[in-house]
Amino acid sequence: MTDLGERSYVLGQGLRATVLTTGEETGGRHDLTDTWQPGGEMTPLHLHTRYEERFWVLSGGLSVWAGDEFVELRSGDYFRVPMNVPHAVRSGPTGCRALHISTPAGFAELVARSGTPAYLARPETELDLELFMAITTELGDVVLGPPGTLPSDR
Repeated sequence: MTDLGERSYVLGQGLRATVLTTGEETGGRHDLTDTWQPGGEMTPLHLHTRYEERFWVLSGGLSVWAGDEFVELRSGDYFRVPMNVPHAVRSGPTGCRALHISTPAGFAELVARSGTPAYLARPETELDLELFMAITTELGDVVLGPPGTLPSDR
């Protein structure tokens, strides 16, 4: 059995993630993370050139802007973002806990390589943006705008 405490990370104050399954464990087919964002937290507008993303909301809410689509997800809802589609997500007022699946694997590697192990995190822990951007680029992700930028703004 895997010790999930050793697979839990924080990315600044905006995302907590536990890697449940790595790409290495699935032969690169997919990965799975259990993620939590505090209320109102929004990602930058971005896209993935090497994997697609899926969100399955466990609790709270998640707004997703993906290409021409906009969806409001609640507990039990699922949404798929294809590769190369500009998208951004924002957690609902009470936050959002979701399973995050990438196919082929990619997101869990970004979390593990750029995040701070949760057991080392403090309230003042910040995201190392330079490291995050370097790993993002290496994994084929493209940041298209700061948080608040939507696909329709492009």
